[in-house]
Amino acid sequence: MPKAEQGITAKRYQIIPRTLIFVTRGDAVLLICGAPTKRLWAGKYNGIGGHLERGEDVLSAARRELAEETGLQVNDLRLVGTVLVDVEEMTGIGLYVFCGEYSGGEVVESAEGRPEWVPVDELSVLPLVEDLVSILPRALAARQGTPFSARSFYDEQERLTVAFGE
Repeated sequence: MPKAEQGITAKRYQIIPRTLIFVTRGDAVLLICGAPTKRLWAGKYNGIGGHLERGEDVLSAARRELAEETGLQVNDLRLVGTVLVDVEEMTGIGLYVFCGEYSGGEVVESAEGRPEWVPVDELSVLPLVEDLVSILPRALAARQGTPFSARSFYDEQERLTVAFGE
């Protein structure tokens, strides 16, 4: 299809692509505690990830973000879900969620924060990024099954809700 026929206009809903990666090691998952200098989620725990760069596919972006934020290379990253985050009327975020199993290497800190291995049964006592409470269990469950699909949106009080497709 020619570029002119792609239907790209400012009047259509558009998404900004991002990755979210969870690496597991036994019963623990690697999360990053946001650096105190971060504008967003400072001191909160999140998965690894970030924006796609022009020319990247989502898997390449996930591998790059993982290496930049933790120093790890994980070869078995697998797409386990997608989340469409409604942010504004015409703009959202397309979140591509990956999981992989730790295969060795030293975890290093980055400007984004401090990566930490967190036992899954201790997640409830940590200050997690708001949507991680819903997304992480689905991501871990989808490692051996069907990828999940979800939409998240903000309610009138600016609280984030995640709704999973069935």
